[in-house]
Amino acid sequence: MLILGIETSCDETAAGVVAEGRQLRANVVASQAAVHARYGGVVPEVASRHHLEAMLPVVTAALKEAGCEPRDLDAIAVTSGPGLAGALLVGLNVAKGLAFAWDKPLLSINHLEGHIYANWLLDRTPEFPAVVLIVSGGHSELVLARGHGEYTLLGRTRDDAAGEAFDKAARVLGLGFPGGPAIERTAREAKSKPPKLPRAWLGESCDFSFSGLKTAVGRLAAEAKYPVPEIAAGFQESVVDVLVTKTVRAVREHGAACVLLSGGVAANGPLRATLAEKSPVPVWAPPISLCTDNGAMIAAAAFYRAESARAGLDLDVRANWPIA
Repeated sequence: MLILGIETSCDETAAGVVAEGRQLRANVVASQAAVHARYGGVVPEVASRHHLEAMLPVVTAALKEAGCEPRDLDAIAVTSGPGLAGALLVGLNVAKGLAFAWDKPLLSINHLEGHIYANWLLDRTPEFPAVVLIVSGGHSELVLARGHGEYTLLGRTRDDAAGEAFDKAARVLGLGFPGGPAIERTAREAKSKPPKLPRAWLGESCDFSFSGLKTAVGRLAAEAKYPVPEIAAGFQESVVDVLVTKTVRAVREHGAACVLLSGGVAANGPLRATLAEKSPVPVWAPPISLCTDNGAMIAAAAFYRAESARAGLDLDVRANWPIA
């Protein structure tokens, strides 16, 4: 089964082709990071306009990379939520048009579920039950996956998502956008022990909160007591500590067979290394190219949703579509 996946939930225009839910045939992404860097964050209207320009060229490039024609496809999958409504509409309407023109089934995929299935584009197969940590610019969610499509939400952010906190902290420290790579790169330059920044444990809850940490970073930056690299390192340590501690606790509580790390923040080196070190079960993480938004993960998820995700041409976006 050969599926074309289309993803436009935020600021990446992406298309990928996957066979049998596991074999990566193509993964093409047009990033808008340089466009939004001047604003210090993603501007929804600007993102939508760039999706309009890039979408068809990206789809064409993906088919070429996969060495296939439209007639070879078995379905077209598209992210219909969650995400920026305007951005989602571009990808959804292109997918509808292609499904109609090429007479292919249209499959509606949840963006968060797509991130999970980036872990299926690896050599080995993840095992259930799995604790899934989804960390990105818009989401910080801890999910128990008992099987394909069987999810229980264990916790989520109460304010800023982890990726959003990275972006805001980087902006306060004058490090630019996107914040995740900038913070990680700058933290490596720290020459002394970083300041101890707050951790929001929220009792026994699996929820996350990073707004207080963001405020603490702003205060330290204003006081100018510490060099920027030390503040960046302290911020990163705090985020990683909370994410890892809550994930490991969930693994023990639910008897998980593995951890699936997903989302753009999953590209963070200290997070990957610390979680692998402290987890009592194997930790799966996609290659860096599949951590950020991409169409291949949407195509992979669609294989396991081939029947339940079928949609008509009246499909609309769901900007706040929860995974569970």
